[in-house]
Amino acid sequence: MTSSAPSLMQTVARVGLGLFMTFAGVGHLTFARDDFQAQVPDSLPLDKDAVVLASGVVEIGFGLSLLLLPRRQGQVGRLLAAFFIAVFPGNIAQYLGHRDAFGLDTDQKRFIRLFFQPLLVWLALWSTGNFNRKK
Repeated sequence: MTSSAPSLMQTVARVGLGLFMTFAGVGHLTFARDDFQAQVPDSLPLDKDAVVLASGVVEIGFGLSLLLLPRRQGQVGRLLAAFFIAVFPGNIAQYLGHRDAFGLDTDQKRFIRLFFQPLLVWLALWSTGNFNRKK
C-alpha cells in the first residue's frame, strides 16, 4: 500500500498538532498537573499524579514524533488516534464527576468538550495522511 504526498494543509495541521501535543505534555509535567488530574477517572486503580506524569511523557513523545519523524507519520497518526480514544474515559469522568479544570467549570462546558475528542481522532488520522492511502 502506498500513499500520496500530504497536502500543505495536512502538513500545517500535523505540525500544529505536534506543537500542541508537546505543549500539552509539558503541561502534564509542570503547570497544568492539577488540572490534568481532574481527568483521571476515580475507577482507575493508579496514582493520579503518576498517570498524569506518564501521559505527559507519552504526549511529548507523540508531539516530537509528529514534528521529527515525517516518514513515520502514518503510524504515529494511527497510534495518536488510538491514544485519544484511550484517554476519552478521562473526559467522561471529568463530566460525570462535575470536576472543574481548564476553564470547564460547568456541566455544559464539560459536555461540549466531549465532542472535541472525535475531532482530535480525525485530525490525528487526516493530518498524517491516513486517508490518502492508495490500494
